[in-house]
Amino acid sequence: MSEEMMPPKEAMEKLLTSMGQLGASDLHLKVGFSPTYRVAGLLRKVGMPPFPNSEYIEAMLENYIPEKRRENFQAQGDLDFSAASPSGDRFRVNIFRSMGGVHAAIRRVQSTIPNFEGLRLPPVYADVISKSFEGLILISGVTGSGKSSTMAAMINHINTTRSMHIITIEDPIEYLFKPDKAIISQREIGIDVPNFPDALKYVVRQDPDCILIGELRDRETMLAAIQAAETGHLVLGSLHCSDAQQTFARILEFFPRSDHAFIRSSLSSSLKAIMCQRLLPGIDEGSLFPATEVLINNTVVKDKISREEDEDIPAIIAQSEGDGMRPFTTSLVELIESEKVHYDTAMEYAPNREALAAAVKGIKSSTQGMVGRLRK
Repeated sequence: MSEEMMPPKEAMEKLLTSMGQLGASDLHLKVGFSPTYRVAGLLRKVGMPPFPNSEYIEAMLENYIPEKRRENFQAQGDLDFSAASPSGDRFRVNIFRSMGGVHAAIRRVQSTIPNFEGLRLPPVYADVISKSFEGLILISGVTGSGKSSTMAAMINHINTTRSMHIITIEDPIEYLFKPDKAIISQREIGIDVPNFPDALKYVVRQDPDCILIGELRDRETMLAAIQAAETGHLVLGSLHCSDAQQTFARILEFFPRSDHAFIRSSLSSSLKAIMCQRLLPGIDEGSLFPATEVLINNTVVKDKISREEDEDIPAIIAQSEGDGMRPFTTSLVELIESEKVHYDTAMEYAPNREALAAAVKGIKSSTQGMVGRLRK
């Protein structure tokens, strides 16, 4: 880019268009700094002068902020919304005030709705959604772990295979679905409805078969999701948690201790699966690969949920791979074996480093044994 400061709207269009060309996942705009991309998990500054003031950044964003929501930003100091560039790419935008200045974090959303193969997810993801017609499926992971893409792949799988009414409640809408066999109603927080609780208050009266809740972020939203799942709806939702055990803890944090027995009883009957993921940088520059943990709610898990024995969940997952469950350690070993990620990288992301080290050592020993026998 030119070292001279170009007009704000032109600069914004160029920065957004370049995201796709560079494979950038995020763009950061901050007063006093040059625009910065995140590529393969790493921040990289653009060859462009630092932004001189907040007015310049606000002018860059002027055409993208929904008119209805400008007052929200002025009153609250931050705002989430979706936007589209002239190139057709879509973006999830968060603008916020910091020390009197305006900053923005912009995430690029792929214009093509992904499938499970394209996301490099294991077959159990497709298997779970194919067999689920009611109940609660939770997608957990930290920020930037690909939860939205995974849920989009699930919704599009339903869209192309079943005659259903799907309602999505998102903040903001990222992927735009084109109805196929299903009818799809997408609602955006702040534009179509004020908030998640209001959106969910009457959702079951809108005759849905499947409900996607972009983020389960409070007690009202979580309770509505559980109740909808209990009444015969298929509900998909995301949580900011690193693993299955932490997901249970997070759900219970929404409720007072006196309600835990009721919530556990509801979860034991309505939960279908918890699917957790982490994105790891690959050996090839710019590549990312998911490590996954999958908990299927079978008879043993139902009993553990009811008895408040969540600490046993990691062991159950590790011992039940034949039943479709999947521990993070197995996923990381597969990534190492297939030479997709470095051993050190896998170790950095491993929830149990001792288990991963033992598993990799076991594989090496087994391989060496086979080589020894072949040499004889």
